[in-house]
Amino acid sequence: MPLSHLSPQDRALFWQFGQGPEVPVPDPLVHHAVERRAATAPHTVAAEHQGTTITYGELNRRADRLAARLVREGVRPGDHVGLFVRRSIPMLVGLLGTLKAGAAYVPQDIGLTPAAQLRHVIRTAGTRVVLTQTEHTLRVPLPDTGHRLITLDGDDLASAGPVRLERPVHPDDGCYVLFTSGTTGKPNGVKVTHRNVANILLTEPGDLGIRPGDRVAQLLNIAFDMAAWEILGCLSHGGTLVVRGKDVTAAARTADVLIATPTVLSGIDPAGCPHVRTVAVAGEPCPRPLADAWARRSAFHNSCGPTETTIVNTMRRHHVDDPLLTIGRPTPNNTVYVLDEHRRALPIGEVGEMWAGGDCVSAGYLNNEALNVERYASDPFLGGGRRMFRTRDLGRWTPDGELEHLGRTDDQVKVRGFRVELDSVSSVLESVAGCSRAVTLKRDARNLVSFVCPADVDPDTARRAVADALPYYCVPATVVPVAALPETDRGKVDRAALLRLATEREAEREAVQAATVRGEGAPRLPVPAVREGAA
Repeated sequence: MPLSHLSPQDRALFWQFGQGPEVPVPDPLVHHAVERRAATAPHTVAAEHQGTTITYGELNRRADRLAARLVREGVRPGDHVGLFVRRSIPMLVGLLGTLKAGAAYVPQDIGLTPAAQLRHVIRTAGTRVVLTQTEHTLRVPLPDTGHRLITLDGDDLASAGPVRLERPVHPDDGCYVLFTSGTTGKPNGVKVTHRNVANILLTEPGDLGIRPGDRVAQLLNIAFDMAAWEILGCLSHGGTLVVRGKDVTAAARTADVLIATPTVLSGIDPAGCPHVRTVAVAGEPCPRPLADAWARRSAFHNSCGPTETTIVNTMRRHHVDDPLLTIGRPTPNNTVYVLDEHRRALPIGEVGEMWAGGDCVSAGYLNNEALNVERYASDPFLGGGRRMFRTRDLGRWTPDGELEHLGRTDDQVKVRGFRVELDSVSSVLESVAGCSRAVTLKRDARNLVSFVCPADVDPDTARRAVADALPYYCVPATVVPVAALPETDRGKVDRAALLRLATEREAEREAVQAATVRGEGAPRLPVPAVREGAA
């Protein structure tokens, strides 16, 4: 018995705290919920973007035309279709049309993603068709043969026709494929199913109480899984999606519902958003003052969950007078286990690694069986062939059944709400000519700092290498060349010493800049042991 080593009380609390409520899901295919909105309220505005609007009826018609085109191009249920776009109404047509064709969409922000990563995404996901906008066609690095590029704002979608699928779409078919940073410098594709997505978006509290007439801000990068919460969470419940332009606050100002990372939310003044009644954050730890500021004005949900467990798998509404800011309990039809290094359940109150089970557990990584074996495992607690996922988040249960999030077990960090594996950045740096070692650290919520050796590695060249290979949020703000990496007494890299070194170099640079502004000339400083790249 997997729980036989626990006391009777801890065995009971293991299930009481760790198992979310079992509730029915209205529809296991989330785009069917959007279609029903189009049928019942075709003239309601589904989305707006920079002065342009589209109704549910028109969005559904355009998506049907796209789906018919995709089927004619040979797209079949279970396939993957690239959605390489910028925030726009065509983005929504592409997303919904792909789902109607029975395929999973593979989103990338075409304005931010390097060509090398787009090629990797196309190859890994096996996408034969890529959707984009006319102005971005030249940025899509299609292979020479066997691939099609369809523009979402062109006239080639004008012809209508019924959507005839070879087979019905199954709840375990893919809904989307998201790419997260990998330890080898190559992002990993995570296949997330319709069952996964519908389970969080169409049940409480993941539905965030969104109803027809509500305005939901679309603030996040489409390549980030929380964007699916914004987009599909809004459209499946009949709300109006307010797709932002360059001004984040302008979209938030008129919204009723905000979904954001704490970093994004911290740039928005609660006082300037009088209509917001519901806020949900995830993607990185939330500072208590930020949570309190929004909880005073709205229903504030603190949430947690990696891409592999479908947006979030724990949520809690936070109140200003709560003694702790926690990530709550499992969402419906999901479980969370706090386990030791041998995957044994820990007594309530002990710190361990959080594993996720239930309907949130995604279908796994594409073309990476070794990583699947490492991160996914048979669920001994639910049994029945179910799987659980190793989140690498540390946590513990409070006596009243709330999960405290206590950091990560590895060097995977969140920067600007995106997940970055530090080793993936260092791997790219170590591919630069002349670089023998590299270490990357998180300097603050928005920036990474990398250290390369030997000291004659050019920092600007190293930084450009990362920019060419990885998403923008992986690019270190500073690259510091050093003669050698400091070590601890156990022979490991002394990361604390490196961070102190980065702080010293930053202070020296600010002193030079301040002296120059005052016209005093550069102050006399110790001969620097490192050089810095451009911030």
